[in-house]
Amino acid sequence: MAGRGEFGLIADLFEPLAAGYPGALSLHDDAALVEVDPGHRLVVTTDALVAGVHFLPDDPPDLVARKALRVNLSDVAAMGARPVAVLVAACFPKEAGEAWAEIFARGLAEDVRGFGVPLIGGDTVATPGPATITVTALGQVAVGHELRRDAAREGDVLLVSGTIGDGALGLLVQRGRCPGLSDAHREFLIDRYRLPQPRVTLGPELAGIARACLDVSDGLIGDVGHICRHSGLGAVIDVDAVPLSPAAAAAVAEDAALLRTAVLCGGDDYELAFTVPAERVGEAQAAAAACGVTVTAIGVMVAGDGVKVRSAGGAPEAFTESPAWRHF
Repeated sequence: MAGRGEFGLIADLFEPLAAGYPGALSLHDDAALVEVDPGHRLVVTTDALVAGVHFLPDDPPDLVARKALRVNLSDVAAMGARPVAVLVAACFPKEAGEAWAEIFARGLAEDVRGFGVPLIGGDTVATPGPATITVTALGQVAVGHELRRDAAREGDVLLVSGTIGDGALGLLVQRGRCPGLSDAHREFLIDRYRLPQPRVTLGPELAGIARACLDVSDGLIGDVGHICRHSGLGAVIDVDAVPLSPAAAAAVAEDAALLRTAVLCGGDDYELAFTVPAERVGEAQAAAAACGVTVTAIGVMVAGDGVKVRSAGGAPEAFTESPAWRHF
């Protein structure tokens, strides 16, 4: 990359984001030092976002940076952990020059500061291929309070945070679908796709209340299926209970098929789906309310395997559509 070069870019754009975290060593070393309090475990997660796969090539670089950070913070929250720090490996598009990196860094700075997660390392390179951003997020959680996928029990109530389907619908809107939506609804859905809201305050509050938890990244049906498979159970989802934003409801009213495709299977919501003993649902709702987040009961964990859906009080039926996004 011409101009300041790799180390100049790091010094100018990214070193300031490490301020206040001594273990980052001002990004001068090839590794960072992370201290974990006694009685806590370090949670580590990493995700790569590739232009043309996870975001559109013409999406604004600052929003790409923020999305890359947020999807990883969502994984930390899903473990019931508090985010501590992040590392970023950025393969910037060579033809865009330093301008793309500068806008990217401004977006990253906004969320690093907003979420209180210092940048403590990573790498920057120029690539002739698509922009690729990999974020590693670190969190910590008290020993024994980790939220995992394999701890659900029969009779647990299944809940989700926020609203479902907005992210997938936002991508469809960007691709020219849902032409009958108002400008306000279109803008809302696109924003939800480009800028998810990781539930970093709710996740730690659910530790000790919820049994199993994950974030909805690949589609509600498919992700709940992970809880089922790892917990050795089935699930029944009441379709009518799945919370929709006004914009998503308008899209479904325009095209009813979007309920089963984009809403139930589309992904990119980054909301939490979790199971709670029936007697503790009120406790989970109160914890969410204290975080300014709504949670909705949408189903129950049952004996058996796989995810079934139920509409208008009918009998549960197997879900026949492709249940989730797959890379391969």
